[in-house]
Amino acid sequence: MTPERNQKIRTILRQRQTSLTVCMEQVHKPHNVAAVIRSCDAVGIHRVHAVWDEDTKKLRSRGRGGTAMGSQNWVFMQSHDTIGEAITTLKQQNMQVLVTHLSDTAVDFREIDYTKPTAIILGQEKFGATEQAIALSDQDIVIPMVGMVQSLNVSVAAALVLYEAQRQRQLAGMYDTQELDNETCQRMLFEGGYPKLRHVCDAKKLPYPFINEAGEIVADDGWWQAIQFG
Repeated sequence: MTPERNQKIRTILRQRQTSLTVCMEQVHKPHNVAAVIRSCDAVGIHRVHAVWDEDTKKLRSRGRGGTAMGSQNWVFMQSHDTIGEAITTLKQQNMQVLVTHLSDTAVDFREIDYTKPTAIILGQEKFGATEQAIALSDQDIVIPMVGMVQSLNVSVAAALVLYEAQRQRQLAGMYDTQELDNETCQRMLFEGGYPKLRHVCDAKKLPYPFINEAGEIVADDGWWQAIQFG
């Protein structure tokens, strides 16, 4: 790993926001999924959540669920069987759960305090969020529209909301304090800095080595021998 890549990865990890996430509810078009994940990576989200419809589950199980232009290597996906299960998981992390939905009680997305732990539910492309997702969420949010169309593409809507969250969090200094634990940082440093060795480790079920501040692997002779000859 070059010194430049080591520094880049460490900078990314220091700014990861574990208390901000999105949950895609049956978003099924691969390019939309990829675009949402790409935006999540861009604003520093560490983990996204998803509930898939049956067709998308089958595609993803066959490895044809789409990619995120490399972002999938840096943003972790947690899938849930139901939206109820997903929202329960999010609320157990003390997150306020917002849903993009036009209703009488909806507020402008910019009025929300995103410095709080926050999860944003993004509904399916054609029909939006389900009634269950809306009922279980804490607040409906909308992006004001003054044209003929009533809604934006789901990935565009996600980007707008996420960048407002990023703006607020940057002003509050939340990107200046590392939220990721050191164990996760070490794992991601190795996975991102030494992808070929990572695959060897996974194949041979070897533990990941320690990465020092210079980005160098620190391991004993036994580990190196196992990597080469085991």
